[in-house]
Amino acid sequence: MADIQKLVEEIKSMSVLEVSELVKELEETFGVSAAAPVAVAAAPAAGAAPAAEEKSEFTVELSEIGANKIAVIKVVREITGLGLGEAKALVESAPKAIKENVPAEEAKELEAKLKEAGATVKLK
Repeated sequence: MADIQKLVEEIKSMSVLEVSELVKELEETFGVSAAAPVAVAAAPAAGAAPAAEEKSEFTVELSEIGANKIAVIKVVREITGLGLGEAKALVESAPKAIKENVPAEEAKELEAKLKEAGATVKLK
């Protein structure tokens, strides 16, 4: 342990530039990166932040049309304001986002309307 303490004391006496060169040399010699442990340690903290926040905006996605395609097209026209051709193309391209960045309450209403028409819907 005395050797490690001696090494630490020697590093303390070095300039920042010398320590940087030492780190670079150690990385090259041992094939490691000093930045990797820092990135690994920061990743859980970054991942925890979004989980703590409650989601307030959703994307309403039409997953499957269902058996009643015409009813679903009518609801999609009502929701989006698209013409018949555009709404039909949107419905036929499922899975597809119908509306994005919708408040939670409105998203639940749209989900209910589409499910009532026979479609399968996901809120993302």
